[in-house]
Amino acid sequence: MSRRPGASTLAIHGPPHRLPDGAPAVTPIYQSSTFVHPVGSTEEVRYTRYGNNPNQVEVARRYAALEGAERAIFLASGMAATALAHLAVLAPGDHLLASRWIYGGTRTLFDQEFGRHGISVSYIDPDQPREWRRQIRPETRAVFVEAITNPLMRVVDVPGIAKVTRDRGLALLVDNTFASPVLFRPLEHGADVVITSATKYLSGHSDVIAGAVAGPAPVIEEVTRLLRNWGPSIDPHAAWLTERGMKTLALRMDRATANARAVAEWAVGRPEFSGVHWPGLEGHPDHQLAASILDGFGAMVGLSLAGGTKAAERLCARVRMVVHAPSLAGVESLISEPRLTSHRGLSAAEREAMGFPDGFVRLSCGCEDAEDLIADLEGALG
Repeated sequence: MSRRPGASTLAIHGPPHRLPDGAPAVTPIYQSSTFVHPVGSTEEVRYTRYGNNPNQVEVARRYAALEGAERAIFLASGMAATALAHLAVLAPGDHLLASRWIYGGTRTLFDQEFGRHGISVSYIDPDQPREWRRQIRPETRAVFVEAITNPLMRVVDVPGIAKVTRDRGLALLVDNTFASPVLFRPLEHGADVVITSATKYLSGHSDVIAGAVAGPAPVIEEVTRLLRNWGPSIDPHAAWLTERGMKTLALRMDRATANARAVAEWAVGRPEFSGVHWPGLEGHPDHQLAASILDGFGAMVGLSLAGGTKAAERLCARVRMVVHAPSLAGVESLISEPRLTSHRGLSAAEREAMGFPDGFVRLSCGCEDAEDLIADLEGALG
């Protein structure tokens, strides 16, 4: 093919190639820890802990193609991917400049673990563009942001930040979990490394824990070295499930994003909500930026309940179809209170600094019929 294949084609086939006669149309599951090695050979040893089981290799090949990356590797969780991606580009004595608007687990990793490895971290509000240059230190080596932030669905100006990191010779790492490569491909906008929790949209069925890192070969080789030493390789069956889930990624994103639009537009007119957070709304602070860099506005909707914490708890307790659970991005719609789940490790002051109050719920729109999703939410409010 002379053109770059579309997202669905890449997710289903990877870089298109003709299969040999007799080959399985679907990758088999290689549920084996070890493989026969030629006697006296100096070839690479195939061992599932090393991340080179055929299932691990194949899902990484397809994901790299989706992100437009030279290489990719899968790990046992999104947090493992976040940790090893950063350790691949940082060393003791280095400084990381991070967005303040990030997942609570990532913030805890930075605050509790990186200092033990001699890595300092400081935070800025990513909507203050001058601060990126102002806060860079001589020892700064990398910058980290989320493309669409957890939990407020702010959209970060990755191309603008990339200009700063490129000028200063810094690595730009972008967590792309909320967007997926269907809606945004950070490497095309100047990022160096992409991180994703494959637990979410890539697998898409709430039955896998996995993470992935994509980027240039030298970075992925270093992540691979760390993987082999630290041990967080993805299980072959989880890799196979993720590959299967990726085949419907584009279709799921289309449907879930359409549902998010329907929910957001419905919620804007309801007195029960004091705020509706979805980048597709014209009143969203990042709407114009989102329209210019994203291929869609995403399936995550933040809802601020006018009645505060009690109203949020009542909504979560009364939904019948929407699942009250801490994860997101499944085919089923999921709702949670970030103050008690994804950001429970942060103080009220830290949550306020991120911009979300008590009474805030995060809704991950799934692939149900939009009318049924809205009817469930409406019934819970009633």
